[in-house]
Amino acid sequence: MPADLLAELKQIQSDSSEIEERFYKDLEFGTGGMRGVIGAGTNRLNIYTVRRAALGIARYLGKKAEAEVRQGVAIAYDSRKYSREFAQQMSDLLSRTGIKVHLFPEIAPTPLLSFAIRHLQASAGLVLTASHNPPEYNGIKVYNQEGGQITEEDARGIYEEIQAISDPLVLSIEELFSQGDTESIVMIGNDVIEAYSQRVEQLLCQRQLIAERGGDLTIVYTPLHGTGATIIPDILKRVGFTKVCLVEEQATADPRFPTVKAPNPEEPQAFELALKLATELQADLIMATDPDADRLGVLVKTGTKYEMVNGNQLGALILSYLLEQSAGKDKDMQLQKGLVLKTIVTSDLGERIAESYGVETFNTLTGFKYIGEKIEECCKTGSHTFIFGYEESYGYLAGDFVRDKDAVQMTILVAEMALYYQQQSKGLFQVLDEIYSRFGYYREELHSFTATGKEGRLHMEESIEGLRENPPSQMAGIAVSVVEDYELQVRTVMETGRTEPLLLPRANVMKIILADASWMTVRPSGTEPKMKVYLSTNAHTKEEADKKISLLRGAMHDLIRFS
Repeated sequence: MPADLLAELKQIQSDSSEIEERFYKDLEFGTGGMRGVIGAGTNRLNIYTVRRAALGIARYLGKKAEAEVRQGVAIAYDSRKYSREFAQQMSDLLSRTGIKVHLFPEIAPTPLLSFAIRHLQASAGLVLTASHNPPEYNGIKVYNQEGGQITEEDARGIYEEIQAISDPLVLSIEELFSQGDTESIVMIGNDVIEAYSQRVEQLLCQRQLIAERGGDLTIVYTPLHGTGATIIPDILKRVGFTKVCLVEEQATADPRFPTVKAPNPEEPQAFELALKLATELQADLIMATDPDADRLGVLVKTGTKYEMVNGNQLGALILSYLLEQSAGKDKDMQLQKGLVLKTIVTSDLGERIAESYGVETFNTLTGFKYIGEKIEECCKTGSHTFIFGYEESYGYLAGDFVRDKDAVQMTILVAEMALYYQQQSKGLFQVLDEIYSRFGYYREELHSFTATGKEGRLHMEESIEGLRENPPSQMAGIAVSVVEDYELQVRTVMETGRTEPLLLPRANVMKIILADASWMTVRPSGTEPKMKVYLSTNAHTKEEADKKISLLRGAMHDLIRFS
């Protein structure tokens, strides 16, 4: 046993509650793969739980058609603690079971892995990352051959194979697979990165404008000690944005993430160093990506200050820009069968914008895997042309050559959008106000309730079950119009009691829709020990919208008791 794990076990040997927390269950594996705190225990991520997951994945793939397995598995990793070591362990184990491995030699963004799977025609993909979680976390994301996160069916199959491995402590690669062939590990080369970069460049709408005026926009960028530094500054400069300033203190990959509390571009605190640099340079735009570069956060200069654009707002801005650019070029060709994808907890503003261009919107469950699945369906059937997909948690996608959220794509599109409106003497918040003036002022909030450990998980489940059994008849003085229960897959009209099926996959989610189209959605997080509550409302004026969201927030706290 590795010395660090042995030392941990000795340290907690007299702490019964800590032992229970680490061993009361196996680290869960689902459609997002697995994610947890690094450390000793079956409910922790360590060399044994990683090997067990790798062997389960290998056995599951081994039951598929031989031709698929021969295509191999692509593996990437980010800058987190043990990511490289875990990736190497998984590569060795998979290769020794006869599966070809395509391994990135250095840290790489998650969207680049998604592209590599498709480009190399691999049968699956793995990335070692915990996305934007705090430093003590790591995880494994599993991707299918389309480059999207695995489906429920695949997750269930892998889970069953993992569970069939009774004792992870016996999984010594040398002992179990001494006859294997580690020469089947092939390093992914720069040609894959170049192919991806070219596809990203093709997303731009205003190449000539960038070529002529790209130097007018000063950009500050931070990768928050993650993988974004490997590609984003170069691709921004390559397309013509010559004034790209990197936050040097956060440019180096560091698993401790020493300059931030958490490497999360949704948090204003993560921008402190970028703000300092932007103020010195009087930069026009600040962008930050999380450690695996699939989420993007943006601040824009408004007067003498910088203001954060939240996920719903940035999604609406990008969507409006892309539709405007498409309509200006060839509306019939670009938009005739267009489709916008968003999640059920994302603002309805995007749907209103798409509708104004005659473009259909489809709502998915929370999680970008569902957006990826819908893109694949569109590509196979030819029913629609994918335009844009997004979720409120800072995840966006414009190019279907990737099937997961992609902050690399978005950095150049947001920079282009900012430059385009700058030439019209408009800031992004001015453009957002124009959108609100046309479609209504939308306000959204996310409230997260921490639910750590066994007791926290039980409390969270009891809270959601209580809401399911006794939904409110009104909130903030407004009647509840519809209750959507995604666990029971039933939509109920409260006034008449009429029910109809919900056609999305089963999920432990409750959505309460009010008579004025405001709503509250409650769900447990799939990646963090939290219960999440989403609020949304809209009104004719900013003041009305602010008042309505405040009342809805109060009603939410009255309804959901969580401590």
